[in-house]
Amino acid sequence: MHEDESVSEPAKSEVPPSTNEGQAPKPEEKPELSWQPEAEKDFGSPVRLRKLDQSIEKELEDVMGGLSDKDLYGDLSNKDRRPQTSAVAGGKKGKVLSIHGTDVFVQVPGGRSGGVIPLSQFPDGPPAIGTEFDIHIERYDEANGLLILSRRGAAVHADWSSVAEGMVVEARVTGTNKGGLEVEINGIRGFMPISQIDLYRVEIMDPYVNQRLTCLVTDVDKEDRNLVVSRRALLEKEREENREKLWQELAEGQVRTGVVRSIREFGAFVDLGGMDGLLHVSEMSWNRVQDPNQIVQLGQTVKLVVLKIDREKRKLSLGLKQLTASPWDNAGTNYIPNTVVKGTVTRLMDFGAFVELEPGIEGLIHISELAPQRVRRVADVVQIGMEVRVMVLRVDTSQRKISLSLKAAMPKDSPEPTSEEEMDEDIAQNLPRPRNTALRGGIGSE
Repeated sequence: MHEDESVSEPAKSEVPPSTNEGQAPKPEEKPELSWQPEAEKDFGSPVRLRKLDQSIEKELEDVMGGLSDKDLYGDLSNKDRRPQTSAVAGGKKGKVLSIHGTDVFVQVPGGRSGGVIPLSQFPDGPPAIGTEFDIHIERYDEANGLLILSRRGAAVHADWSSVAEGMVVEARVTGTNKGGLEVEINGIRGFMPISQIDLYRVEIMDPYVNQRLTCLVTDVDKEDRNLVVSRRALLEKEREENREKLWQELAEGQVRTGVVRSIREFGAFVDLGGMDGLLHVSEMSWNRVQDPNQIVQLGQTVKLVVLKIDREKRKLSLGLKQLTASPWDNAGTNYIPNTVVKGTVTRLMDFGAFVELEPGIEGLIHISELAPQRVRRVADVVQIGMEVRVMVLRVDTSQRKISLSLKAAMPKDSPEPTSEEEMDEDIAQNLPRPRNTALRGGIGSE
């Protein structure tokens, strides 16, 4: 496209009438450059995120020269039409500051924000540092604080012959919408649905803008100028290859690194880089875990031990607590039979009560060891949260079991019940009752 064909003549109504006829026009005051070339070094690292403040908005307004949306973007009904070149930034020129990869960073006159232009718009090769050329402002990238520019008169040819279904291509993310990512591939505008960005649900898409993603072409319609790509398709293929390799390498007892992908009441599923394994809530900590979210978080990278592999059902059990010292390792020396220790009642069962002696170690008071007298209900003697003094009866570290007694820890001089009124109600109910000797069918029968 020739330069004179791309720049439309401004309408007369857009040029304000002169109020000082006959007088020499005053020289235009050039705005002071507040975005200096020394900023070139900032392009080597990620640009800091910042908001478009009021001063930059004014600079953009001055640069755009009061052009309307139609002048800037043309007929938006045609999705493949590029912004008209009448949006040239007031005839000003940009200056090349640096080149990184396929991006050319440019100084924009009168603005504190830098600009970026694809290297593909320089058909003669990379421009020299300091080269000046006419610029066209397409939009402002608020996330990176950069103006997205194009060269005046530069044509980007959409080569539809370069794409086909099933082809692996590199797509540059140019923007986002509610449905997914807007991408550009060989000068062709394409679309990546949000469900095809990653293996897992993507909540925030802004970080993908200006990234270059390797993806798979899933739909090409040259007549309707429709191009759809998927990054997830490639990731799933790669994941399947990694899964088969991982199955061959896995062994029980291995320590692996994974990423928490989902959390349920019974545990968490962790991706080991090709397949998911279950980290059960009982294997998260030596302490009793009520809520798995207190131990792991979604997206967290954790080290785990492979506990069990079921190759037939393709199931994998993982453990986290095994990477820390078990309190049972010293239980044999810390809890000696016939000694009295303190603990807290944690659970009540029909057959007895569990008492936590320390984090990760629980002992059982059998119902027969709760009191000297017969006990029908455990809740009649102890309650959850109650602190008790118990005697250690037996310790089995291999089975991780400790037997405790509450009645054996009671003082020996405790008064025994002396009357039926002082005895436990349950004992009174179990005393022998007089036998009814009345004959069936007799007068004394009830």
